[in-house]
Amino acid sequence: MDITQLGLYDQAILMFAAVVLFTSFAMLAQPRIVPLINLFAWQGALLSVTTALVAYVSKHPHLYFSAGLTLALKAFLIPWMLHRLAVRLNIHHEIEPLRYPSLILLGGAALVVFSYTVLAPVVELSKLTTRNTIAASQAVVLLGMLLMIFRKKAVAQVIGFMSIENGLFFAAVVATYGMPMVVELGVAFDVLVAAVLFGVFFFQMRESIDSLDVDRLNRLREVDEPIAPEAYGRERDT
Repeated sequence: MDITQLGLYDQAILMFAAVVLFTSFAMLAQPRIVPLINLFAWQGALLSVTTALVAYVSKHPHLYFSAGLTLALKAFLIPWMLHRLAVRLNIHHEIEPLRYPSLILLGGAALVVFSYTVLAPVVELSKLTTRNTIAASQAVVLLGMLLMIFRKKAVAQVIGFMSIENGLFFAAVVATYGMPMVVELGVAFDVLVAAVLFGVFFFQMRESIDSLDVDRLNRLREVDEPIAPEAYGRERDT
């Protein structure tokens, strides 16, 4: 791919796609909750700008509405809700220790190479002006999954889930010039409802185990284990 042969707006789309991908790497390496939320907000804002550029280049005006909805929902509303949750749960100053951060980033780089390798035939066959960013959108999805796997805090895992949704939306925009408006509204509503439900889950989890570390859920044990029927019969005989 020769970047010099692309138009100005095509180069801008490619540049913003690279920055969106960079924010996924930054979220992998960010141990603080509040900066992690801010990076997610920046990813939503950059995704909105990229969608607006695709709308201008492809002459699909409905993508302007998608860009505005993405900006309002993923750059302002959901980050604001996550900020409020972090303050109310008193975790806005917490630092999550990351194990093997260098290996995680190397794994992320391997996922990016994997995305570009797998989608190379698709890029060659596609006639879309945004074909060069399809692999970047797939890499955002995989990096969001990696964030969910290697982070222990529930808030960080929720942000990883939201980042996966950003990657899927990005893939829909650059691969098909967007989804039907009804589908986009339905997905946006589902994401908003999921954010509210995650907030309720955070409070319930904090009240139950006094922590948002999901590893503690694996260590839960029943205090009074039920007596086996055979043992109960022996006790009654004695």
